[in-house]
Amino acid sequence: MKKIRLLYTLLFGLAVLLFFGLAYPHHLHYQEQFQLFLFDGNYVWDIVRHPGGMADLLGRFCTQFFLFAWVGAAVIAVLLSAVQLLMTRLTWWGWLYGLTFVPSFLLWIFLLDENALMGGIWAVLLTLIALWGLSRLPKGWIQRILIIIAIPILYWMVGPAWDGTHYHRYPTVVPVLLYAAWLSAIILPFLVSLFCKRKTPPQVSIVHCQLSILFVFLVMGSQVCKNSNLKAEKVMKYDFMARYQQWNRILETINAEKPNNQIGVTVQNLALAMHGMLADHLFDYHQNGLLGLLPDVGTDATSPLPTAEAFYQLGMITVAQRTVFEAQEAILDFQKSGRCYKRLAQTYLILGNYEVARKYLMALQKTLFYRSWANETLPLLGNEEAIAQHPEYGRLRQCAYQEDFFFGDHVTADMLEKLYFSNTDNRLALEYLKAYYMLTGGREGYASFLQKAVQKQ
Repeated sequence: MKKIRLLYTLLFGLAVLLFFGLAYPHHLHYQEQFQLFLFDGNYVWDIVRHPGGMADLLGRFCTQFFLFAWVGAAVIAVLLSAVQLLMTRLTWWGWLYGLTFVPSFLLWIFLLDENALMGGIWAVLLTLIALWGLSRLPKGWIQRILIIIAIPILYWMVGPAWDGTHYHRYPTVVPVLLYAAWLSAIILPFLVSLFCKRKTPPQVSIVHCQLSILFVFLVMGSQVCKNSNLKAEKVMKYDFMARYQQWNRILETINAEKPNNQIGVTVQNLALAMHGMLADHLFDYHQNGLLGLLPDVGTDATSPLPTAEAFYQLGMITVAQRTVFEAQEAILDFQKSGRCYKRLAQTYLILGNYEVARKYLMALQKTLFYRSWANETLPLLGNEEAIAQHPEYGRLRQCAYQEDFFFGDHVTADMLEKLYFSNTDNRLALEYLKAYYMLTGGREGYASFLQKAVQKQ
């Protein structure tokens, strides 16, 4: 019986690992980019001093590993398997053993929401650890005293059960699935202890135990498939590829399945432009007007980032900087972003504002996975010769606007022309300018631009 139970626990953990590693990896990357975990005493204290701070801190600690999808998938698999194993310790389940997987499956479904936070998982896990520890104490007045002492400690660790702001990125959203998992973890052991007797014949218990496990796997597994948002996963994939400038991979992806959403089309056009193919192959792919070229920046934290990447690669550094900053400020649970901090440090470095760049780099030095990049970048501050020779920063500094002008909320042909004439070696600006006139049908404007280009030469 123990071997059978262990086998199903391993199968469950493997299923979680494969799901998040293969089907949902970019949801993990999405989670990681909207937080900045710092190994800093003030940062830690600011979190743990609030009710539920310990669960929140542990959740943020785990989320930083989501930068690497398979590591993040393994973390989730271990935590959800731990929840199931703790459930087995709370009572004797008999032929209802399959119910021990219910809270873990509910937490799995909860994590399908890209705005579900890992603090909620730790809140359930810490609650189960506390229940298991208290249940092992000898019954009597000592147990009662320890339970009274444990209640405020548990409140500090996991927060108020129905009002944990660290469970979901949207403060106004009630995470029903998380609370269902929490309640099932508490109520199911109590109900089973009342109705399940220990005198079940062993051979019947083994058969029925497996049947209950398979039933739960079938029912809850179907809910995982039903609630998976694979369309959002595709959108996040394009954003991820743009973040790491995987231009060749983007071309391979758009040739296999052409994107039809704003983020996908924006990234598609940027990759085509980076390869000098945008003007020649613009209409070989789906377009949605200027919204797929350089769309207006939204007020959310997600959609502006691919647009900011296009601004950055074009040499519109100040615009990219403003866009990234506003995207970070739009994060709904008021966290900072490792991705945004890195890009802000780069833009301030390119613009020569070294003290502000240093502020962001010093913060990134306190992280686990951005530390090495920050250490490599710090020596560039104030080193004009090194920046000029840098393959990225030197090029973008040369491509940037050479004179100030009023910049509106909408990118216009005039802005792209100014960018191109600031440095006629900026082939990306030329690609975007041609695409702009092709999408708007501005023949006269393009003819005027060509005339200016001839005069410039």
